[in-house]
Amino acid sequence: MVAVLIPLAFVSCTSKKVDPAALEADAAARIQAIPAAEAQKYHDVRESKAWRNPYLIVKPDGVALLDVSNNEERYINPDELTQVLAQLPPTAWPYGRVVAVAESGVASSDDDKARVRRNRAIVAGTLESVHVAINWIPSA
Repeated sequence: MVAVLIPLAFVSCTSKKVDPAALEADAAARIQAIPAAEAQKYHDVRESKAWRNPYLIVKPDGVALLDVSNNEERYINPDELTQVLAQLPPTAWPYGRVVAVAESGVASSDDDKARVRRNRAIVAGTLESVHVAINWIPSA
């Protein structure tokens, strides 16, 4: 009996390999299920507090997903952006497939400014690759 269970336990532990490309494709598919952006729903939104879709802040050390209801920031690695957005519920996208993106105004050195530009490019490229529109918010 033990001789049968040990190989079964080993097989069940090793058969659950996670394929990062499959995870990314699944996340992209979940984002694609969100309806396309409807500009008429958000073009008059002038204050960040009134924005109801995902709101990203590009920073030197990564990206923050802002919860405008309580002004909390959730730091994420720019490379995980698709996964994080795909985990949001459909109710987080009332304007359709669009996010607001702002740059952090806190870039004190040339190195910080370069890292913000790098992260901004990653964010823009990632969002474009999954067909998410960007509503660029000027830095304060």
